[in-house]
Amino acid sequence: MLHDAPLPPWPGRSREEIASHLDAECEWLITNGVLPTDLVTRNREIAEAALWPWTPVFAHGDLQITHVFVAGDKITGVIDRSEASQGDAMFDLASLTLGHEERLGDLVAGYGAADVDLEVIRAWWSLRSLGAARWLVEHGFDPDSPGCEFDVLRAAM
Repeated sequence: MLHDAPLPPWPGRSREEIASHLDAECEWLITNGVLPTDLVTRNREIAEAALWPWTPVFAHGDLQITHVFVAGDKITGVIDRSEASQGDAMFDLASLTLGHEERLGDLVAGYGAADVDLEVIRAWWSLRSLGAARWLVEHGFDPDSPGCEFDVLRAAM
């Protein structure tokens, strides 16, 4: 239902902005020796699929399990829409399952298999992980902790 809500009047980031940010982050990861070049290059290639011509929906922008309230098998609320904008529904689904590929089948079943593109979700996993690594490193977080961004990138190989 979230993605069926009326579009907010403000646009999200354009594909060009996303691609430019991705290029800069990949260059930083390689130049600073944070990750092996082949790992970054392969995930950059996978991330290309996220730059597909999606139809904009109301996108949460930071959809994660802690932002979703559930009672039984019903979603009763979604909070923290501070990053909401027009965007790709697959980005939200990727954010919700990042680091938890084993839950992807459950998500697809609940969302509706016909509306889900698994290749694009995996592309967003790579894109989001590549794009977040520098910020995490610079702010004292460890993207190499089990289940975190670097594990997501290695799993894509």
